[in-house]
Amino acid sequence: MSRKDTRQRLSFFDGTYFVIASMVGTGVFTSLGYQLINIKSGFILLMLWFTGGIIALSGVLTYSELGSTFPKSGGEYNILSFAIHPSVGFAAGFISITIGFSAPAVIASLAFGRYFYAAIPIFNPHYISVAVLLILNILHVFSFKWGKIFQSTSTLIKLLLILIFIISGFIIGSNQYISFFPTANNISTLFSSSFAISLIWVSYAYSGWNSSIYIASDIIRPQKNIPLSMFVGTVIVTIIYVLLNFIFLYTTPTDSLIGQVEIGYISGENIFGNTGAKVISLGISFLLFSTISSFVFIGPRILQVMGEDHGLIKIFAKKDKNNIPKNAFLFQITLSLIFIQTSSFEQIVVYTSISLIVITMLAVISLFVLRYNSKELYRPYKVFAYPITPLFFLFSNLWILIYTFQSMPFESILGLFFIIASMLFYFFFNQRYKNIR
Repeated sequence: MSRKDTRQRLSFFDGTYFVIASMVGTGVFTSLGYQLINIKSGFILLMLWFTGGIIALSGVLTYSELGSTFPKSGGEYNILSFAIHPSVGFAAGFISITIGFSAPAVIASLAFGRYFYAAIPIFNPHYISVAVLLILNILHVFSFKWGKIFQSTSTLIKLLLILIFIISGFIIGSNQYISFFPTANNISTLFSSSFAISLIWVSYAYSGWNSSIYIASDIIRPQKNIPLSMFVGTVIVTIIYVLLNFIFLYTTPTDSLIGQVEIGYISGENIFGNTGAKVISLGISFLLFSTISSFVFIGPRILQVMGEDHGLIKIFAKKDKNNIPKNAFLFQITLSLIFIQTSSFEQIVVYTSISLIVITMLAVISLFVLRYNSKELYRPYKVFAYPITPLFFLFSNLWILIYTFQSMPFESILGLFFIIASMLFYFFFNQRYKNIR
């Protein structure tokens, strides 16, 4: 491989940065307030984040086999098209583009706007959100090299800022005397509907653990680096999430956090005072840059791969001399601007999470299908503790889905609607294209 080719591809570290950046964003800085509505125990709240990490890691171990077996950009699109049916793969790809990356980019942008406005209340937070989306799209459209540099640098800065926040919370934060030790009632809560429903917020915060499989074609030695980047990135994020939420609860009265979105700002105000909180809020807003950047970078690559396989959308397969799918970028930013005008923060999180959980569950189910129907496939990596690990992932997510459907039926149905509608769209346009040809 030439030096030029290497510059146009991503290393193990780059893949890990994308995994971390995709996960550490809005979820951990916004969801605790919603969790506190139903759960008041510090122990249970930390267990939420630990449990979410274990579920994500079981997904990582399962996807490591799938990603190394199909080392091509597109993620679930490639996997499900081969293992189950092209319509299911198309639905997965469409969901990834729209709800997997465009919608989360909007969520992160909305959070950026809120945190920036909390620190500097000059510009309208909505306009700030739109501006950051446009700026990062322009960056990644015009330069792969500088986009890669920005991603790695911003992610490292993100980790440094989080570390400073955690250490400061331990050193100068004031103990709010919330209990982090289990009680008899806590044990039953672990298996309750409130715990399962709260996991939907945690699940959203951990979404992105599989980011590197979507850009497999851009990664050097993908069969080795995809599993490793997902695992290392997810372990780091799990530790960060547990520590961050401990600091939030340790330093801040829970009454001031319930139902609030700007958790980082509120906690920062208790640790550093009003002026310090504004600095922290500004830091968190810039911290979200790497998250938005990762979503902006990854999404168009999925659409580009789909365009290579489907004639009616082949326009999105076109890449420029720098290997950048500009048409796919244009489509994604259009979707993002539509999302940002039409939905509330909470609604986007719920139906996004539902759709993504279902798609990842289908991908894990495909592992069993492939083990049975395609024994001849080359598998550089095989999932640890098969079949326990994938089954744990499936049943954990099924448990979350059941209780979420009971609690939020409208948002849950909407999440499923996106999947079904995209499958119907596949059959419609595929038949239509055949007739045209």
